[in-house]
Amino acid sequence: MLIEVLMESSLFLVAAVGLLGLLVGSFLNVLVYRLPIMMQREWQMQARELLSLPEEVPEKRFNLLLPASQCPHCGHAIRCWENIPLLSWLALRGRCSACQQAISPRYPLVELLCGLLSAGLAWHFGMGWALLLMLPLTCGLLAMSLIDMDHHLLPDSLVLPLLWLGLIANSFGLFTSLEAALWGAVWGYLSLWSLYWVFRLLTGKEGMGYGDFKLLAMLGAWGGWQILPLTLLLSSLLGAVLGMLWLRLKGADRHSPIPFGPFLAVAGWIALLWGEAITSGYLGFAGIHSF
Repeated sequence: MLIEVLMESSLFLVAAVGLLGLLVGSFLNVLVYRLPIMMQREWQMQARELLSLPEEVPEKRFNLLLPASQCPHCGHAIRCWENIPLLSWLALRGRCSACQQAISPRYPLVELLCGLLSAGLAWHFGMGWALLLMLPLTCGLLAMSLIDMDHHLLPDSLVLPLLWLGLIANSFGLFTSLEAALWGAVWGYLSLWSLYWVFRLLTGKEGMGYGDFKLLAMLGAWGGWQILPLTLLLSSLLGAVLGMLWLRLKGADRHSPIPFGPFLAVAGWIALLWGEAITSGYLGFAGIHSF
């Protein structure tokens, strides 16, 4: 019954999916904070095993579910009514109910952005498989971007499952053909891998990380090799403009590393949704006709 209502009413679908996006956005805040810590602990454990060092005293369980959310300042356990997306932050006026320390506005902004992106996808695709698959991709790209901004890290545990999901989706021809998706993944990885080694041989420096190669491969698996040129062009433009703004806001010099993952994610998402229209519009503007 609910599925029929969603399919018949586009506005109801947009509202319902937007609300779902707000809830997922709240979870993304937890994921973005905890996943890097979980990865660091796992690396430390593996390093101790490799070096035959004695095991450390086990710490309290720390994963995406435990411990329960708490104030980072005073340890106050966040109650259910204090964890409602957007509304709780507004009701609390952006402060912890126990210690009155400020709660970062990033939390409601992530929730709002996830809700808006989800609602936008519902408006763009309508009810169907394309929407159901684009939602986890979009949430994954948002989470990766935030983690990369914080830690200069693109976790394989997020990138690789989405790469496989893109190939599976396109085995049914959902966004492009399976052949185009396969070569999109291959050329997505090899293009940045080649650029990385050319830059390193010429300068002796690393211009980007291997996570960027995998991210572009993942985007290619979703949109096919056809979206790669536009993705690289848009991400380069975004990186040049927003990257300088990023450095100014942080008060860093121009030699400071800038995470490239967020620019790739935004550019790839745009190319996947509107790449054909953008390319056709540019060719028409330039007076180039395809045959």
